[in-house]
Amino acid sequence: MRTPSRLLGAGAVLLCLLAPATAAHAAPLPDDFLWGVATSGFQSEGSSPDSNWRRYSDSGRTHDAIGNSVDFRHRYTEDIARAADLGVDVFRFGVEWARVQPAPGVWDETELRYYDDVVREITSRGMTPMITLDHWVYPGWVADQGGWTNPDTVDDWLANAQRVIERYSGLGALWITINEPTVYVQKELTFGGVGPDRVPQMLDRLVEVHRRAYDLIHENDPGARVSSNLAYVPAAMDALDATFVDRVRDKLDFLGVDYYYGLSPDNVTAANAVTDAFYDISPQPDGIYHALMRYTRKFPGLPLYVVENGMPTDDGKPRPDGYTRSDHLRDHVYWLERARADGAPVIGYNYWSITDNYEWGTYRPRFGLFTVDALTDPSLTRRPTEAVTTYRDLVANGLPPGYGPERPAALCSLVDPPLSCIDPP
Repeated sequence: MRTPSRLLGAGAVLLCLLAPATAAHAAPLPDDFLWGVATSGFQSEGSSPDSNWRRYSDSGRTHDAIGNSVDFRHRYTEDIARAADLGVDVFRFGVEWARVQPAPGVWDETELRYYDDVVREITSRGMTPMITLDHWVYPGWVADQGGWTNPDTVDDWLANAQRVIERYSGLGALWITINEPTVYVQKELTFGGVGPDRVPQMLDRLVEVHRRAYDLIHENDPGARVSSNLAYVPAAMDALDATFVDRVRDKLDFLGVDYYYGLSPDNVTAANAVTDAFYDISPQPDGIYHALMRYTRKFPGLPLYVVENGMPTDDGKPRPDGYTRSDHLRDHVYWLERARADGAPVIGYNYWSITDNYEWGTYRPRFGLFTVDALTDPSLTRRPTEAVTTYRDLVANGLPPGYGPERPAALCSLVDPPLSCIDPP
């Protein structure tokens, strides 16, 4: 690991700002590095049962209604086959609580068998399932009882988790308990699932169910690896970590990190994330280096996994700056390699997402390796973007020899200030 500079004076900062980024190329990723793709239940399945998010979508408060999404529920075999054709090792998906438990004490065996088939397709094609227990969606009957404001939701959530865990133990799965807990809370606050006064209470309950689910998984699936994936928000992680990840550090086998955007004095486009206009954010790939190094220092020895990383386009149109999804992929892998070379124990990377899907109220941001016109194409045809070939080549061969990033490093990254600014790689 590199030694951080101790020169914090104004002159040192100025020199760092003026100095060009070091040109370097790290060693290729090891053979046991895990390449993956990701998706989620509500966002992609369609045929949505009653849930908090089905109600939010139907309320007229979102830009688009969910409709049938991209119908992963009935097209999972072809999407899993596309992932296998990329050569990836991991396929991330979610088991939707609202689908398998439509009423208290009622379990839908047809839907459980659907997830059996999803798991069977993944494993039969030589991939490892990464199973998400909670990707921000709970059944309508849980919403009726107050969602996360009701203490009964903790035991109800754990009853579902136990059924899923017992069903898919022994398969070598990677487990994600709760997707991006702090953003989960923010979305519930936005749509009225919790009020401002109940935010600490919801966070407390998410901490509790993660800790108890971790123990359940290790009781039923002793060799499994368990995590929650955090949403990396530049310059805000000290405060955000205190609400969740710092409280579950002893119940993590690896740390999932979702990195989408950076921040610097000359690039404040990350502000567009507030309105879900992710396509208007100017990517800063070097920020993934700083995010990974931050947790390498904070949690020494804890493996790191980039559970989500991807670039949206505006309804599938090329970016005005000419930066492509292929550029984005290569640049992030470059900085991931640099982080590993400097001591970050990164074990895997998932691209978000295998297809376009419903981005929590809108179909306008298109993240998919395969694009789908969910609103205008009744056939929901999957059309490969140029990044399909790029990702396949990265998985098989790594970066081209001598590759240098298409997008230069920020002059003063604020992803992990002040270190990310005063001591760039």
